[in-house]
Amino acid sequence: MSNFEIPFNRPSTVGKEFEYIAHAIRKGQLSGDGHYTHKCNAQIEQLTGARKALLTHSCTAALEMAAILCDLSPGDEVIMPSFTFVSTANAVVLRGAVPVFVDIDPDTLNIDPTHVKAAVTNKTKAIFAVHYAGYPADMDALADIARTHDLILVEDAAQALGSTYKGRLAGSLADLGAFSFHETKNIISGEGGALVINNPDLIERAEIIREKGTNRSRFLRGQVDKYTWVDIGSSFLPGELTAAFLYAQLEQASTITARRQGFFDHYVAAFQELAAQGRLTLPQVPEHTTGNGHMFYLMLRDVDDRDAFIAHMKAAGINAVFHYVPLHSAPGGLKFSRSAGDMQVTNTVSDTLVRLPMFATLEDGIETVIETALGFLSKPL
Repeated sequence: MSNFEIPFNRPSTVGKEFEYIAHAIRKGQLSGDGHYTHKCNAQIEQLTGARKALLTHSCTAALEMAAILCDLSPGDEVIMPSFTFVSTANAVVLRGAVPVFVDIDPDTLNIDPTHVKAAVTNKTKAIFAVHYAGYPADMDALADIARTHDLILVEDAAQALGSTYKGRLAGSLADLGAFSFHETKNIISGEGGALVINNPDLIERAEIIREKGTNRSRFLRGQVDKYTWVDIGSSFLPGELTAAFLYAQLEQASTITARRQGFFDHYVAAFQELAAQGRLTLPQVPEHTTGNGHMFYLMLRDVDDRDAFIAHMKAAGINAVFHYVPLHSAPGGLKFSRSAGDMQVTNTVSDTLVRLPMFATLEDGIETVIETALGFLSKPL
């Protein structure tokens, strides 16, 4: 449990979570791929524009499925940003392949297509594009690189449900995509995720991988008279109680997004003057994108300034946090990966970025967060 008066995140119910959980129990199937799993799949397809959605027990699981679908082998390379959560890289490493880290755009904090293009080798099999803070990466430029070099393009859209790029929904922008429903995300189920598939050639195999390497999905549709082991796979399904909770959240997706975007806009207005004075940097909305209010961050002068700010907030009972330790400099990164080019932007952002609390019921605390932050940031240096 958090000891903070205002935590970084506070999960909440938003609709019929308990009603649907009770209904799932009454229906008598608690294992995966039941009534609520199917309803979630359909709702995720609607919210992402993807051809096919498959609920998983985590976004990590969805990324691991994506790595299998990329047919990665030992020695293959996958280009990705270093400024991401470890699951993006681990999915690749588990297949024996090598994450190749490239730097990010200093404005959007998304993977920089110029660096991606320079990092392609004859060993490259895929590009994993992370949609940082819920804002999609420059997917047209990345798709051009992928087409030119016959690469699979994957969206790590863990933070981006409901966001758009040039009018298209996150999750519809690549061959594959992975979403998270972890309790820190907008739409939650505690733990949870989904793999979305837009390349029709990958749909049947994705179902097989998700069902422990069997063709059980085809059997349940009556397409085969028995199911058996046909490929590699694992147990990637969530249980029905998780799916029931998630479906209630998915029903309220537009309301949750609007609420969080309102908090985001309120934060921006509060810190706009300090940004104009050069005291801090606000999030920059990438061109041709819309966000989903997933997070709000500030970039401060240096690591000492950032750490002092976090300590100031903590003393007032407010949990502000930083992330990520860049994967290229982490012990696992040094062991399993390599970097292509200068990682200067990634290193600087990692030292200066701080995230403020953001959750669906923040209206009770956002003014306190802002006043406390301004109390530190407005002092003469």
